Parts: sequence; C-alpha cells; structure tokens
Amino acid sequence: MARPPAKNTPPAASAASPAAARARKRPAAAPSAVEPPAKRGTTAIDQRIYKAVLDAVMSQRLPPGTRLGEAEFCELFQVSRTTVRKALQRLSHDHIIDLRPNRGAVVASPTTEEAHEIFVARRAIERETVPLMVRNANPKSIHRLRQAIEIEHQALHEGDRPNFIRLGGEFHILLAELAGNRVLLRFLTELVSRCSLIIALYEMPGSPLCEDDEHQRIVSLIEAGHTDAAVALMERHLLEIEARLRLGAPVGKINLAEVLAIN
Repeated sequence: MARPPAKNTPPAASAASPAAARARKRPAAAPSAVEPPAKRGTTAIDQRIYKAVLDAVMSQRLPPGTRLGEAEFCELFQVSRTTVRKALQRLSHDHIIDLRPNRGAVVASPTTEEAHEIFVARRAIERETVPLMVRNANPKSIHRLRQAIEIEHQALHEGDRPNFIRLGGEFHILLAELAGNRVLLRFLTELVSRCSLIIALYEMPGSPLCEDDEHQRIVSLIEAGHTDAAVALMERHLLEIEARLRLGAPVGKINLAEVLAIN
C-alpha cells in the first residue's frame, strides 16, 4: 500500500521514555577494529602493519603527507620488504596512503579542492537517497537505522574516535542501502570511504565528536514522512562536518615507532 504524500513540516520533537529505551534490546556491540576484514592471502603480520597504520591515521597520529619508509617498517616489524610492500599496497588501494614515484609511501593528503569536490558529490548523492528512503521506509528499516545509531552512540561515549568515524559513515551507507537504489549506493560507498579519511586527517584537534542526535533526528523525519525537512537536515549535517576541517595543516617531525605504538 502506497505511503501518503510526504509532508514538509517537521513534527514536534518528542523523546522516547527512558523505560521504553531500556526495554529495547541492545544491539550487539560493534567490533573494535576499524579496518575491513583481511583479504584472502593476507598474513597476520600484513594485517598487523595495515591496522597499525590505519589506526594511527584515523586517530590523527599520522598527519597527511607523512612519509612511510619501507626500511623503517622492516626494522620496526622485523619483516622483509616484500611483506611491507604487500601491506602498503593494500593501504594504497583503500586510499589511506599514496604510493608516489621516487618518494615511496606517504599518508594520503587530499587537496582543499579535492576534499571540497568529494563533499559536494556526497551531498548531491544524499539529496537523492533521503527522498527514496522516505518512500521506502517501513518499521523494519527504521529499526535497523536506530540500531546502527545505538552502536554509534556506544563508540561516542567510549571516546573511540576511529570507530565512531567509521560507524558514522556506515549509518549513511545503510540509509542508502535501505533506500533501494544500488547505483547510488555504490557511488555513496566510495564517497563515504573517502570522506571518512578526510575527516580523520583534517578535523580540527579537540573538535567534539559529531552529535549522534543529528542522525536520530534524520531518522525521525524520515519515519514521519517529512521529506524536505529530512533532506535539509542531511545537507546541514554534511556542511557542518566539512566546516570543521582544517585543510593544509603543516606536518611536523614524526617518530614512527611511537606513532604506531611499537615497543
């Protein structure tokens, strides 16, 4: 049965009672690791190097443009150059680092223009996914979005910045998945991945983690069928994230062993 036409006036704010919130079954905790699953053929040491670099980048301990010398990795992890190169290739594939001729591996450093273009493209895609989500919303899909927010909320209160950034991106990907357009989902997945890296690299130190109630309010507007208000809030949400970035910050001298927590 078709949903009634979308309304454009947001409803009065309402909050679920604490008792009702406690009564809901808590979703399973998100895995603490930020990295994607290891690919076939990846060894434990490959994964260790990958995770060490990824965690350091996402925690702002490895600034953009930091050079990652193969010899230093070999010494720190007591492995061959072949093993180091394998981990660096995977990091390059995932846009975490760049492999540059005559310079080797460096932490990715998107330009101001590139970062802006990525956020512009992401806003354009999400302006399309939100109305689709409003039309396709049902109790099950709304419940899945709220479960994702609860897991995100847990990372927020644990102060787990890398996981919080990842989970925030996954909320947007889930919303696009539930909207039902696979082409938009594919585009958005790539853009969210690149945005998450930009946020991790360039968000101003000391910035508060993005308030999770923005995601809650977006879901509430979607559930109520308030298309225009949901799109406007999503647009503002993404603009505020971009505004917190400090692009082009200088890179100081880095002690790789300290940054990667190698004893």
